[in-house]
Amino acid sequence: MAASPQDCRPVVISGPSGVGKGTLVQRLFDTHPGTFGFTVSHTTRKLRPGEVEGVSYFFVSPSEFASLCSQGALVEHACFNGNYYGTSKRTIDDQASKGLIVVLDIEMQGVKQMKANPSFDARYVFIRPPSFEALEARLSARGTENEEDIQRRLTQAQVELDFADSPGSYDKIIVNDSLERAYKELEDFVFGPRSR
Repeated sequence: MAASPQDCRPVVISGPSGVGKGTLVQRLFDTHPGTFGFTVSHTTRKLRPGEVEGVSYFFVSPSEFASLCSQGALVEHACFNGNYYGTSKRTIDDQASKGLIVVLDIEMQGVKQMKANPSFDARYVFIRPPSFEALEARLSARGTENEEDIQRRLTQAQVELDFADSPGSYDKIIVNDSLERAYKELEDFVFGPRSR
């Protein structure tokens, strides 16, 4: 394993809610301290128990979020479950200026926006569940959403899976049926040679 990735472009990780993106990203950070920098997104969503302002998200009002959008301060933004989420250019620049490889965990709409922006060159990874049923079981087991929210997330997951199946959407698709295997695939991709 190389001491540092050969390709220093940002790594954009996407996939349905509940697929294990956060677990895989955290392991990458824990295994390779001082290599990666995580972007903290802005959201209009309310703070959940255990979340920390500026660590989990930057929690802002809808009017503050609209202001960031109108100023062109966000490289991507999307609405999910009635809340807005977005990544600011500043948070990416702050991490890159520290010599860290930026890792972004974003929704499909954000991926589309970033891919459409010729000034943003990144690598795109999609984390896929082993099956739709497995994803439904994971979402239910989390116990953080009611049945209506779970169904909304599953509907969105199907849209994301369909998008991932379209050619050129992602540079790498990883099926998270085994955390060990999925992590190894992610690590190999991130530390591998520049693919394009």
